[in-house]
Amino acid sequence: MKKGYVLLLMSLVLTISLLAGCTTSSNEEDMSVVIYQNKVEIGEQLTAFAKQYEEATGNKIIVKTTGGDTPYQDSLKAEFQSDREPDIFVIEGMGGYNTWNSKIIEFTDDEWIDLTDLEFTVDGKVYGFPVSVEAWGLAYNKDLLDKAGVDPATLTSQDAYREAFEKIDSMKEELGIDSVVAMAAGPDMRWVTGLHNFNGYLSAGLPYGDRTVLDKLNNGEVDMQRLTEYADWVELLFEYADETVLITGNYDSQVGQFATGKSVFIHQGNWIDPWFVQNGVDFPMGFAPHASVKGEHNAIFIGAPSFYVINKDSKNIEAAKDFLNYMATSEEGHNYMVNEAKMVPAFNNVTLKPTTPLSANVTEWMAKENGSYTWLQNDMPDGFGMGTLGPIYESYAKGDLDKEGFIEQIAKAIEALK
Repeated sequence: MKKGYVLLLMSLVLTISLLAGCTTSSNEEDMSVVIYQNKVEIGEQLTAFAKQYEEATGNKIIVKTTGGDTPYQDSLKAEFQSDREPDIFVIEGMGGYNTWNSKIIEFTDDEWIDLTDLEFTVDGKVYGFPVSVEAWGLAYNKDLLDKAGVDPATLTSQDAYREAFEKIDSMKEELGIDSVVAMAAGPDMRWVTGLHNFNGYLSAGLPYGDRTVLDKLNNGEVDMQRLTEYADWVELLFEYADETVLITGNYDSQVGQFATGKSVFIHQGNWIDPWFVQNGVDFPMGFAPHASVKGEHNAIFIGAPSFYVINKDSKNIEAAKDFLNYMATSEEGHNYMVNEAKMVPAFNNVTLKPTTPLSANVTEWMAKENGSYTWLQNDMPDGFGMGTLGPIYESYAKGDLDKEGFIEQIAKAIEALK
């Protein structure tokens, strides 16, 4: 009897110990700050920085990354629908805020707020920590342009681009290229077309901060003259792109074509710098303006495109805020942003300068008077750019739509927003 009692008691102790072990493991997970972010280019670098932060502070950060060929918003919604809600996640402009505002807390006395002019605000309240300054123009391989006898400083209008593209295309064999432009419009790359390229319709040629065209779009109004001029630019890029990359290419095939010298231009931004570093690409390059509409252009698209926000239901709000403050205020954070992630920081206390070619060129454009056009594509309704517009570009690239059909479909999509 006593032996049975002892065995029972031992069994109970073992069970309690196992349960305690599970609870401890669960508590350790709960005490970790989970950041769910959308830039595959910096996934490894951010993970390494999180590890360094843990070693310095004892606070554990878990980095989860999705993006590139995978729509971030869809993946993020799946996380929230499960039991895996992150503590920190990313929004992109008003479209993202309107989707997630019920889950986001306000930043108030955080130290980083006074160190930037690019925080995300709504009605004077701060909700978003700027991940970086990003920019895109039409990136070019300077060695190939020199060989073709084309000065990138002359590429300021649609007419100038057409002349240059025709010349370069006639020299394909001599230059060793497959196409003039590395352009992608397939199902994996709708963010390139429906967001970044379409931003040319929204802001190219307009003063920085001008939201006139965007406001009309959000009210279901179309500027037909501007849309027609914009379609001419899309036509030009598609005409001089490699058909395979244009229709079916993913991120790596598009960037890879430019990186291997098989195209002279690429429709991407300075976020591809880490890819070049990882793959040993070091030829001189820079940005020329997108001639998205008629007229002269001497600016590229510059802004803080994405923002870290904090889940209001997080159990680790203060720990999450501490991590972001550390990133913005510490030498280690500055080194991560500039030297590791190859970003242009959004904070004025950072003295380090980017050394990678496209990010370095962005700082030159930022220093120019009126050298920036506004990022507005993220202030369209959630899903409109990639979900609604993206397939229209794809149909145009495949030849299922002609230019007139492309214009008509874009106009109908905008009018449906009324």
